[in-house]
Amino acid sequence: MWLKRFAVWTGSFLLAVVILAVAAGLSFRVALGPPAQEIARDAVYAPRGVVATSQPLASQAGLRVLEQGGNAVDAAVTAAAVLGVVEPYMTGLGGDMFAILWSEEEQRLIGINGSGRSGSLMTLDALPNGVPDYGPTTITVPGALSGWAALLEEHGTISLAEALAPAIALAEEGFPVSRTSAAEWALFESDLKRNAAATAAFLIDGERAPGTGEWYANPDMARTMRALAESGPELLYGGSLGLQIAEHVQSLGGFVTAEDFAAHEAEWIEPMSVPFGDYRLWELPPNGQGIAALEMLRLLEGTDLAALGHNSPRYLHRLIEAKKLAFADLEHFVGDPEFMEVEAGELLSDTFIAQRRSRIQPGKAATHVDPERSLTQSDTTYLAAADRHGNMISFINSLAGAFGSGIVVPGTGFALQNRGVGLSEDLDKANTIGPGRRPFHTIIPGFVTKTGGDGAQEPWLAFGIVGGAQQPPAHVQVLLNMLVFEMDVQQALDAPRFRHWRGRSVSLESAIPESTVDKLSAMGHRTDDPLMEVGRTLMLGRHQGFIFGCGQAVQRLDRGYVAGSDSRRDGIAAAH
Repeated sequence: MWLKRFAVWTGSFLLAVVILAVAAGLSFRVALGPPAQEIARDAVYAPRGVVATSQPLASQAGLRVLEQGGNAVDAAVTAAAVLGVVEPYMTGLGGDMFAILWSEEEQRLIGINGSGRSGSLMTLDALPNGVPDYGPTTITVPGALSGWAALLEEHGTISLAEALAPAIALAEEGFPVSRTSAAEWALFESDLKRNAAATAAFLIDGERAPGTGEWYANPDMARTMRALAESGPELLYGGSLGLQIAEHVQSLGGFVTAEDFAAHEAEWIEPMSVPFGDYRLWELPPNGQGIAALEMLRLLEGTDLAALGHNSPRYLHRLIEAKKLAFADLEHFVGDPEFMEVEAGELLSDTFIAQRRSRIQPGKAATHVDPERSLTQSDTTYLAAADRHGNMISFINSLAGAFGSGIVVPGTGFALQNRGVGLSEDLDKANTIGPGRRPFHTIIPGFVTKTGGDGAQEPWLAFGIVGGAQQPPAHVQVLLNMLVFEMDVQQALDAPRFRHWRGRSVSLESAIPESTVDKLSAMGHRTDDPLMEVGRTLMLGRHQGFIFGCGQAVQRLDRGYVAGSDSRRDGIAAAH
């Protein structure tokens, strides 16, 4: 099950070749192109505001909003809509979203959960072998639009129609596809050919992905967005568009109904946090996996990480073992909070953390880690923006897998997510298959505050890293790069990372020295390199982001901002 979920969440068909070998007991060290830190890219300093996304056209669209007087929320929603056009395999109207907003006016953090629920026709009896990777039975209600609209209504200054306008223009008029997008798009040509409407929407002449620099337009998506701009989100949630989608999905064997669309709404939620020195890391509560990042950080308390040395064998060992423990708990306990047997806060309590921390063995890699059973006795695209007023937003939007379910309703121009893969056929899990459930989510926005002299929390960093299950450990790695090893935002994003898979299998980026790899191997971590050449050949040196994650970050300075966009992809931070 873990193998299937990874292949979906990382969004790479070809990566499955590498992962199959890992599942067979191997692991590998990836050498894809130049080491991240050798890529010359500086952090971007901005006097008034900034938008950092994974694609230049999206960053520039958000920047124009700031230049025209809009705020961070306006810029973020505008950029998110553009990303759905220029990176349609990653995100779009058919997906879900989450965000953490620092409201300067209210002097507080605000969370929003824009994720949809499983269809009311979904039952465990209908899927006794679990949710497949793709297809109509994986489709859940897309919640992204509801989150966009709610953010704009409560905290924005522009209308939904104004936020959608740049995306509509790009979808209608077209744009030249970037090199990274072309390479990633091409990975999924065969998947898109499973569905006629997906083929028509996303393949040139119904045969191939657009090449580097090739013009691509999506007039159906433009028409859909224009209709939403004119009629509002009600067109999808309770209107004719929702009915059209539901009827088509049901005709293919899916489970969502028109009533499910009508009942959907985004939910305002309170972020959770744990301290780290004078700072606090904030994540959203379940149904997402952000709590794993919080648990990891707590498990690292009491360790002099600076003394261990950045990416030293002992440092990496400690982080890898903390990740194993946090993910054992995540897999068992976390799902739709309405169906969780354990309160999320219990996973961060002093007693619980002490029990888990005692399981970490210095110098020895754990082969298998079980969840802490004592609790149940009596288991994407990211962007950040900030404005001249001091508002900051951490924003993530995703289709789950590449092109989501692979299903496009004819005439709509956008793919529907396969977020149903976050539900399990295991009755012992918190995210068991059933109707009306919010699936377990991998996409998580992160935020960091700093404790001021009066004890109040002050905004410091909006950040996030995409990459499926890699997101919580990547959050922790990037944050420690900044707080412990004093890197700036760009250096922290670009520094080489590890990815733990399962058991003792770990992948390391090529910039991590061979001497470190050898010492980790001596501790029992499987860091041998049998698939390096396979990885290099298949992924052409441009897909490190699929494995190790790719992110953006905006840090608040005493005056102005500094931002970074991960060099593993072609995004930029655009300053205002």
